[in-house]
Amino acid sequence: MQYHFDNLREAVYRAAEHLLTSGESVSNKRWQGKDAHEDEFSTYEVTDLTFLAPIEPDLKALQDLVKPNLPWADQHFLERVGGVPLNPGVQYKNWPFYKKDVFREEKGGKFTHTYMERFWPKYAEAPIGRLFEFPNQGIRYPYGDLDDTINLLLRDPLTRQAYFPIFFPEDTGAVHQGRIPCTLGYHFLCRKDKLHIFYPIRSCDLFRHFKDDVYLACRLLLWVLKELQHKDPTWDQITPGDLTMNIYSLHIFYNEVNILRNKLQGGVL
Repeated sequence: MQYHFDNLREAVYRAAEHLLTSGESVSNKRWQGKDAHEDEFSTYEVTDLTFLAPIEPDLKALQDLVKPNLPWADQHFLERVGGVPLNPGVQYKNWPFYKKDVFREEKGGKFTHTYMERFWPKYAEAPIGRLFEFPNQGIRYPYGDLDDTINLLLRDPLTRQAYFPIFFPEDTGAVHQGRIPCTLGYHFLCRKDKLHIFYPIRSCDLFRHFKDDVYLACRLLLWVLKELQHKDPTWDQITPGDLTMNIYSLHIFYNEVNILRNKLQGGVL
């Protein structure tokens, strides 16, 4: 189901309301890439939820609308766009829901993936001390990164090719039997003097990730637009457009349904 909203605050609230009124119970045998007890990790979900809402260009106003987990969301965003493929990075420890070693791999002290690696994959896992010497290759061509997406928009502002993937072939089938990215990617599209972002995400926890995912996607759009304007003044006439977010599974744990109901009744998520 697709919804159009006047602002992101309404989008966040209505998505949560739709989950409460239309959700269904799902038993899960695995959670975060690991075996799980079905009763403990059963979820309550809606599928194929898509909404569109305008992106507030003022950062403080955007924060007031979405209410992400601050200051963590801002700190982690700067880590994502910092240009270095960090794994594990630093800010994961400051995430409000962080639990020591829950999300870490047993060998090497690294995650199966990080946003920093996926934003800047060309030199991920490069030899220590030789970063930026050995770019990773695809089947035929070198990997692209966030800078390449920006450069494509500079060359061809109306391109339909500015898709920035987070889900990589190595995630297909979860062959390593660990965690894979929830975010599939971000698609930038410039039309009628507005830069829009389309955000498909396969799995999203309403309480722990949803508002941060919305905020970080909008921040990415604002950051990309600022980079474009810095490199080419003709982009100064372009303003932030809409966020279109397609969530394949929006969920909470089943034992949190009453918590969601109480939050909605109180008007606070």
